[in-house]
Amino acid sequence: MRLEKKAIVEEIGQQIGRSPYMYVANYQGLRVDQLSELRAQLRKSGAELHVVKNRFAKRIADDRKWAELGKTLEGPSAMIVGGDAIESARVLDRFISENKDKPAIKGGVLGDRFISKAQIKELTTLPPREVLLSQVVGTVAAPMSRLVGVVKQKVSTLLYVLKAVEEKKKSA
Repeated sequence: MRLEKKAIVEEIGQQIGRSPYMYVANYQGLRVDQLSELRAQLRKSGAELHVVKNRFAKRIADDRKWAELGKTLEGPSAMIVGGDAIESARVLDRFISENKDKPAIKGGVLGDRFISKAQIKELTTLPPREVLLSQVVGTVAAPMSRLVGVVKQKVSTLLYVLKAVEEKKKSA
Protein backbone atom coordinates (compact mmCIF):
# COMPACT_ATOMS: atom_id res chain seq x y z
CA MET A 1 0.00 0.00 0.00
CA ARG A 2 1.30 3.43 -0.89
CA LEU A 3 2.25 5.88 1.84
CA GLU A 4 -0.61 8.27 0.99
CA LYS A 5 -3.17 5.50 1.33
CA LYS A 6 -1.60 4.30 4.59
CA ALA A 7 -1.85 7.85 5.93
CA ILE A 8 -5.53 8.02 4.95
CA VAL A 9 -6.28 4.69 6.62
CA GLU A 10 -4.43 5.81 9.77
CA GLU A 11 -6.36 9.11 9.87
CA ILE A 12 -9.70 7.31 9.49
CA GLY A 13 -8.63 4.82 12.16
CA GLN A 14 -7.77 7.66 14.54
CA GLN A 15 -11.17 9.31 13.98
CA ILE A 16 -12.90 6.01 14.72
CA GLY A 17 -10.67 5.47 17.76
CA ARG A 18 -11.66 8.84 19.26
CA SER A 19 -15.36 8.14 18.83
CA PRO A 20 -17.43 5.81 21.04
CA TYR A 21 -19.42 4.74 17.97
CA MET A 22 -19.43 4.66 14.18
CA TYR A 23 -22.45 4.46 11.90
CA VAL A 24 -22.19 3.52 8.24
CA ALA A 25 -24.74 4.86 5.76
CA ASN A 26 -25.33 4.66 2.03
CA TYR A 27 -25.48 8.25 0.82
CA GLN A 28 -26.45 7.34 -2.76
CA GLY A 29 -29.28 9.51 -4.08
CA LEU A 30 -28.50 12.53 -1.90
CA ARG A 31 -27.77 15.78 -3.66
CA VAL A 32 -24.70 17.78 -2.66
CA ASP A 33 -26.84 20.37 -0.84
CA GLN A 34 -28.63 17.61 1.10
CA LEU A 35 -25.32 16.03 2.10
CA SER A 36 -24.06 19.44 3.20
CA GLU A 37 -27.23 19.97 5.24
CA LEU A 38 -26.82 16.57 6.92
CA ARG A 39 -23.20 17.38 7.73
CA ALA A 40 -24.27 20.72 9.26
CA GLN A 41 -26.97 19.05 11.39
CA LEU A 42 -24.54 16.39 12.58
CA ARG A 43 -21.91 19.03 13.34
CA LYS A 44 -24.38 20.76 15.71
CA SER A 45 -24.55 17.53 17.73
CA GLY A 46 -20.76 17.15 17.70
CA ALA A 47 -20.65 14.44 15.01
CA GLU A 48 -18.95 14.34 11.63
CA LEU A 49 -19.85 12.64 8.36
CA HIS A 50 -17.02 11.41 6.14
CA VAL A 51 -17.29 9.75 2.75
CA VAL A 52 -14.90 6.82 2.83
CA LYS A 53 -13.68 4.35 0.26
CA ASN A 54 -14.92 0.89 1.14
CA ARG A 55 -11.43 -0.53 0.68
CA PHE A 56 -10.10 1.72 3.44
CA ALA A 57 -13.05 1.10 5.74
CA LYS A 58 -12.76 -2.68 5.21
CA ARG A 59 -9.08 -2.57 6.08
CA ILE A 60 -9.90 -0.76 9.34
CA ALA A 61 -12.77 -3.20 10.06
CA ASP A 62 -10.41 -6.13 9.49
CA ASP A 63 -7.73 -4.59 11.73
CA ARG A 64 -10.26 -4.14 14.54
CA LYS A 65 -11.84 -7.56 13.93
CA TRP A 66 -15.24 -6.11 12.98
CA ALA A 67 -16.16 -8.80 10.45
CA GLU A 68 -19.89 -8.01 10.57
CA LEU A 69 -19.24 -4.35 9.80
CA GLY A 70 -17.06 -5.34 6.85
CA LYS A 71 -20.07 -7.10 5.32
CA THR A 72 -22.07 -3.84 5.26
CA LEU A 73 -19.43 -2.00 3.25
CA GLU A 74 -20.97 -2.37 -0.20
CA GLY A 75 -21.88 0.55 -2.43
CA PRO A 76 -21.27 4.20 -1.52
CA SER A 77 -20.43 4.48 2.18
CA ALA A 78 -20.25 7.37 4.58
CA MET A 79 -19.20 7.02 8.19
CA ILE A 80 -20.62 9.09 11.02
CA VAL A 81 -18.41 9.46 14.11
CA GLY A 82 -18.00 11.72 17.14
CA GLY A 83 -20.33 13.36 19.60
CA ASP A 84 -23.12 11.55 21.43
CA ALA A 85 -24.19 8.27 19.80
CA ILE A 86 -27.87 8.68 20.66
CA GLU A 87 -28.08 12.30 19.53
CA SER A 88 -26.33 11.46 16.26
CA ALA A 89 -28.79 8.60 15.69
CA ARG A 90 -31.67 11.04 16.29
CA VAL A 91 -30.25 13.55 13.81
CA LEU A 92 -29.85 10.79 11.22
CA ASP A 93 -33.35 9.47 11.85
CA ARG A 94 -34.91 12.94 11.52
CA PHE A 95 -32.97 13.64 8.34
CA ILE A 96 -33.90 10.27 6.83
CA SER A 97 -37.60 10.78 7.55
CA GLU A 98 -37.49 14.26 5.97
CA ASN A 99 -35.62 13.08 2.85
CA LYS A 100 -37.49 9.98 1.68
CA ASP A 101 -35.34 7.35 3.41
CA LYS A 102 -32.02 8.79 2.30
CA PRO A 103 -29.33 8.15 3.41
CA ALA A 104 -29.87 4.47 4.17
CA ILE A 105 -28.21 3.31 7.38
CA LYS A 106 -26.27 0.08 6.88
CA GLY A 107 -25.10 -0.64 10.42
CA GLY A 108 -22.44 0.48 12.83
CA VAL A 109 -20.30 -0.14 15.84
CA LEU A 110 -21.07 0.98 19.39
CA GLY A 111 -18.08 0.46 21.64
CA ASP A 112 -16.70 -2.77 20.21
CA ARG A 113 -20.07 -4.31 19.29
CA PHE A 114 -21.64 -4.37 15.86
CA ILE A 115 -25.12 -2.84 15.83
CA SER A 116 -27.65 -3.30 13.07
CA LYS A 117 -29.82 -0.70 11.35
CA ALA A 118 -32.72 -1.71 13.63
CA GLN A 119 -30.61 -1.26 16.76
CA ILE A 120 -29.52 2.20 15.61
CA LYS A 121 -33.21 3.03 15.11
CA GLU A 122 -33.90 1.81 18.68
CA LEU A 123 -31.28 4.25 20.00
CA THR A 124 -33.51 7.10 18.82
CA THR A 125 -36.24 6.00 21.23
CA LEU A 126 -34.03 6.33 24.30
CA PRO A 127 -34.65 9.40 26.45
CA PRO A 128 -32.07 12.21 26.41
CA ARG A 129 -28.87 11.79 28.42
CA GLU A 130 -30.00 14.15 31.19
CA VAL A 131 -33.22 12.16 31.70
CA LEU A 132 -31.29 8.88 31.85
CA LEU A 133 -28.89 10.34 34.41
CA SER A 134 -31.77 11.61 36.56
CA GLN A 135 -33.39 8.16 36.40
CA VAL A 136 -30.15 6.57 37.59
CA VAL A 137 -29.87 9.07 40.45
CA GLY A 138 -33.52 8.44 41.38
CA THR A 139 -32.96 4.69 41.36
CA VAL A 140 -29.89 5.00 43.55
CA ALA A 141 -31.59 7.43 45.94
CA ALA A 142 -34.85 5.44 46.29
CA PRO A 143 -33.54 2.81 48.75
CA MET A 144 -31.93 5.52 50.89
CA SER A 145 -35.15 7.54 51.08
CA ARG A 146 -37.11 4.39 51.98
CA LEU A 147 -34.57 3.64 54.73
CA VAL A 148 -34.99 7.17 56.10
CA GLY A 149 -38.78 6.68 56.07
CA VAL A 150 -38.54 3.37 57.95
CA VAL A 151 -36.17 4.81 60.57
CA LYS A 152 -38.41 7.85 61.01
CA GLN A 153 -41.44 5.59 61.47
CA LYS A 154 -39.63 3.51 64.12
CA VAL A 155 -38.55 6.64 65.99
CA SER A 156 -42.15 7.93 65.88
CA THR A 157 -43.44 4.61 67.22
CA LEU A 158 -40.90 4.72 70.05
CA LEU A 159 -41.96 8.29 70.90
CA TYR A 160 -45.65 7.23 71.03
CA VAL A 161 -44.78 4.36 73.39
CA LEU A 162 -42.74 6.67 75.67
CA LYS A 163 -45.56 9.23 75.65
CA ALA A 164 -48.05 6.53 76.63
CA VAL A 165 -45.78 5.32 79.46
CA GLU A 166 -45.38 8.92 80.68
CA GLU A 167 -49.14 9.49 80.72
CA LYS A 168 -49.74 6.20 82.53
CA LYS A 169 -47.21 7.14 85.24
CA LYS A 170 -48.82 10.59 85.66
CA SER A 171 -52.27 9.09 86.08
CA ALA A 172 -51.06 6.48 88.60
